[in-house]
This record gives sequence, structure tokens and C-alpha cells, in this order.
Amino acid sequence: MRLEQLQAFLAIAQTGSFQQAARKCSVTQSTISRQIQALEADLGIELFHRTNHAKLTLGGERLLPRARKICQEWQTATEELADLIAGKQPELCIAAIHSLCSSYLPPVLQKFCHDYPDVQLRVTSLGSDRALKVLKDGLVDLAIVMNNRFLTTGREMVVEVLYDEPIEVLTAANHPLAQYEYIPWSELIRYPQVVFKDGYGMQRLIQDRFERLEAKLQAVLEVNTLDAFRGVVRQGELIALLPHSALIEAGCDPTLAVRPLASNNTILPESSSLTRRVVMVTTQDRLQIPPIKHFWELVRENIPLQFDQERSAS
Repeated sequence: MRLEQLQAFLAIAQTGSFQQAARKCSVTQSTISRQIQALEADLGIELFHRTNHAKLTLGGERLLPRARKICQEWQTATEELADLIAGKQPELCIAAIHSLCSSYLPPVLQKFCHDYPDVQLRVTSLGSDRALKVLKDGLVDLAIVMNNRFLTTGREMVVEVLYDEPIEVLTAANHPLAQYEYIPWSELIRYPQVVFKDGYGMQRLIQDRFERLEAKLQAVLEVNTLDAFRGVVRQGELIALLPHSALIEAGCDPTLAVRPLASNNTILPESSSLTRRVVMVTTQDRLQIPPIKHFWELVRENIPLQFDQERSAS
């Protein structure tokens, strides 16, 4: 069974004539006749009484509503795909790590909404692992996350490196570590920490570094929002290791202190530099859709630039 056979069937049912149906479908009458004969052969039943007026048989009457529904669904599908190719999608869904949602991403979101006012932009703040999972599940169109090569491999995946940023130490303003201009690892490991929950790239990054240093990470509290980190650390006892972009607001808070890690350490042999890489990820097919491609380009043009300008100013 072919779609054009069902379309020919509907045209005959509507006009009551093979000749008029051929004119309606812009084909010859012999073509229409062959299409109906082939359809009847596939179904094993005659669909029309061959008289001066093409009247539906009982089988034709049963097929008619189904054929209408199939052809309508096909028309709807082709229209939706044409709209998708033309960039007329109803919404664009983004998953991004918390620090970007509160720092570098807002100007990009505003610019996209100005450029595509008819596309509903939906942004969800998630940990990196969760964001990549919902991308693979097709629940979002694009993810901006901490790089995880185990979750971003695959021929269909497109990965754009945005920037590398240092991991810094957040403490209360009166915490003993706040006295250091650069905090040594040998001092850092002495204090209990508040960390991200399991499944967050930052939690895995810090745990891995402590293991390589053969030091124990005193993770006494797990949270998953930047507000929670600031609120807990402000109490004075706990510290946190967080990326630079997550500490922009904290740097303006007189009750908190942000300090970089020391660049070398004579007590612990492991290099003490600690950074994370932020990447943007989507799939090859999504990058062909105009609104998604436009958002991708806006991020490429603006977020690394903002980060570089901020580092130069500091």
C-alpha cells in the first residue's frame, strides 16, 4: 500500500469520478485506475462499483475514514517537519550547570529571545551527568556541562569546548584559611567540606584529586545549589571547592572569602593546579535546526568572551 494510492482513493470518493479524481491529483486517468487496482489487489477487496458514477463498495466505505486519517496524519507530519527545517519549532530546551545559569548564560538567553521571539526557551539547571542523560534521552536540545568524555562520546554527539576555569576555595570571611592569599593543599585538607551530591561532575573531580593526593576528603555535607553552598559556608566551619564562575556573587559578599589554590606545594608532591573544562554538547541532527544552531553560535561567541574579559579585569 502506497500513500498516493490512498490519496487517489480519497479523490475518487470525493468527486465520484475517476476522471475528475485524475484531474484533482494532476495525473492521467489510467494512472488513477492502476493505483486503485493495485490498492484493491493489496487489500483483496473491491473499493468501488464500476458504474457511470464511482460509488463506494462496503469495503470502500469501511476504508474511507481510515484513509482520511492516514492522509491527514501524513499532511500534519510533513507540515511539522517543514516548520522544523524552517526554524518554526515551538520551543528550545536547554540543560546547563548551575554556575552558568547564574553567571554567563543570562545575556545569551536574552539575545536568543530577542532573535527568536516565537520560540519558547526553556532552561533547566542540572548537574553535568544528569544534563547529558536528558540530552541523550531527547528531553533537551542542548547541554552546557562540565566535560565528561565517557558521556560525550558517540558519532552523533557534537562537543564544543567553551573554556577551562580554575577551582577556588570558598570560606567564611573569618575562617583560618581566609588569611592565605593562596591556599596550600596541605592546609586545605585539614578542614571539613560541603560538596555537591553524587552525580555532579564537581564532586567527582574533587574526590579524584584527593585520592591522587592520598588525602582524605572530609565531606560532611552534600548540597546542590550555589545559594546552599554560600549559606552553609557563611556559618564559619565548613569550606567548599567550587569553580570560578560559581563564586562571582560570593566575591562581593563581605561575610565570605574566595581564595585561589597555591600553584605549587612542597609537602604534597602532586601538582596542585585544579581546573574544570566546560563544554557545550548537542547532536548532529539537532545542529541542523536553525534555532538550535543560532543558540549554539550565541554561546560560542559570548560565553568564552565574557570569561576572558572577566579574567583580564581580575
